Amino acid sequence: MTEIRPYDPNWVLEFESEHARLQAALGRVAVRIEHHGSTSVPGLAAKPVIDIQVSVRKLQPFAAYSGPLESVGYVHLPHPDDSFAPFFYRPAVWPHTHHVHVVEAGGEEERKTLAFRDYLREHSQIAREYEALKRQLAPSYSSLDFSSRQAYADAKSEFIVAITRQAIAEGYPREPR
Repeated sequence: MTEIRPYDPNWVLEFESEHARLQAALGRVAVRIEHHGSTSVPGLAAKPVIDIQVSVRKLQPFAAYSGPLESVGYVHLPHPDDSFAPFFYRPAVWPHTHHVHVVEAGGEEERKTLAFRDYLREHSQIAREYEALKRQLAPSYSSLDFSSRQAYADAKSEFIVAITRQAIAEGYPREPR
């Protein structure tokens, strides 16, 4: 079963601490470092994993950010999404506490992620609907294996795509943070 916990205000502090570590490791390679995902939405229940989006000028060369991320304990998970959002996690063994998604600054993936996050932050009813969906799905998926975690993410995608489309139509994200 995928664990969904009530919102924890310490998630913001965990992000801030990790932000400092990532900024120190990445330096000018990181154009921006953002807290996203459910732990970034006040009041929203979530898996206890801090999702972080690191925006870089270009995704290539990969070593420009993979080396610094590895130096602070992140492991790259090769995936077809590497062409637009390489994924890293820590610690190396499950359960993970932090996920990093690297995206191109100003690109579509950066915009979609921030639009979804900001929309949930400003529309509590939509956030509650998302939480209800996650709670409904969680018992059917195990967080212990990758394929089940991926299936859980896929099961939420229709909702996420619809809300992201709505958010972008309404001008989200409003301003870079």
